[in-house]
Amino acid sequence: MESLTSNLTEEKRKQLCGLLGNVELNLLYKASVHGYQASDFHQRCDNQGQTLLIAYNRSGYIFGGYTSVDYAQSGQYVTDQDTFLFSFQGKIPVCIKINAGHNARYDDAGGPSFGQQLYFCYNNQPAVYNQGGSSFTFNAATMYGNDTQLSECEVYKVEQSSQVSTEDKPWRNVLWAAERKEELVEMIRNHKPLMTSVSRVRILMIGPVGAGKSSFFNSINSIFMGRITSKAMSGSAGTSLTTQFRTYPVKDGREGKQLPFVLCDTMGLEEQSGAGLDIEDISSIFQGHIPDRYKFNPTAPFQSDDQKVSRPASLQEKIHCVVYVIDATKISLMSDKLQEKLASIRRKVNSLGIAQIILMTKVDEACPLVEKDLKSLYLSSYIKSKVQEVSSRLGVPVSCVLPVKNYSQELELELNCDVLLLTALQQMLNFADDYLDDVGHD
Repeated sequence: MESLTSNLTEEKRKQLCGLLGNVELNLLYKASVHGYQASDFHQRCDNQGQTLLIAYNRSGYIFGGYTSVDYAQSGQYVTDQDTFLFSFQGKIPVCIKINAGHNARYDDAGGPSFGQQLYFCYNNQPAVYNQGGSSFTFNAATMYGNDTQLSECEVYKVEQSSQVSTEDKPWRNVLWAAERKEELVEMIRNHKPLMTSVSRVRILMIGPVGAGKSSFFNSINSIFMGRITSKAMSGSAGTSLTTQFRTYPVKDGREGKQLPFVLCDTMGLEEQSGAGLDIEDISSIFQGHIPDRYKFNPTAPFQSDDQKVSRPASLQEKIHCVVYVIDATKISLMSDKLQEKLASIRRKVNSLGIAQIILMTKVDEACPLVEKDLKSLYLSSYIKSKVQEVSSRLGVPVSCVLPVKNYSQELELELNCDVLLLTALQQMLNFADDYLDDVGHD
């Protein structure tokens, strides 16, 4: 293959790689060299796996799209929920994810397109064409300045990076040992909330659909029960599998008594208004008004009168710590709408003085180094950058980072993962104590 010169600056390359994880971009196709014909594109880009298309127009806009599914001229509609469009607006790339329920593209012999909506190298010409549609929601003036004439179009193969940068020293210290696990188990068993009126700390898990809230509970429950459990519904779906507000006490399998915390699970957050967990419902949960097993209605927030709530909730019934569960592989793809929802929640939590932290999940999917060896977690420069990014985006400290873990789908319990799970839970209890201590001094 002849040597090709990319139009992409190193800074923009790094930013685009940040959207996709620890990856490398290898240039497959350059329209000014190979031609704008659809056949030229397919000759270079078919059956190459994940690809990133980058277009440049004469007004200086840089924009394009990503697909995780091969181009193959199959004549079939392609479903790909990982597909997104992007545009550099200012110095950073802004992502537009595909709307739920829409096909990513039609895999034919024509030029590259996204959602049967945005076509590149249209009619074998250096042009982009916006047919309109509902697969993606974007403004053509913002995305590419309404300038449809392209000066260049490039397609890159997206590959996992073989060069994973590591820190010389761990950026957090963890003792990966059975003794540490047992120490954490005993600390949690013997934990006593600072306020005598509170017998069990209530921890609320909030996060986007599929981030891992329910799996976290199942995993913690499995550790203390000493066997695989799957009490909370978990898995991958386009919409939330949790439709009710659930409070999950955890029992100590050794003695059968309830442990001093309750994990509260909620419907997942979704980008669209009128879908997923409603902000007003979250406020009611914080203040202890929503009962266990209340079924959420995204179009109608909880009404306290309906439940005949005639008295203020006790401190025991309120939430003492809020945990934002965030998927490490989706941080850079977080939409403005979802980020604003999280910001609205954070503002409410701040006004109530409740402790709040971030739990970052799926770090093994985000970084090959961690996937290979979980104990390399705190040596990974990439994971460190994701921790810094999500903390900066949400304005909340990152308590702990976890791998993909759902004990209902595992054959055996893993020591290293248990240490991380228990460390996270212990930090949640500590943060809740800080809140209760503040309440006690008011």
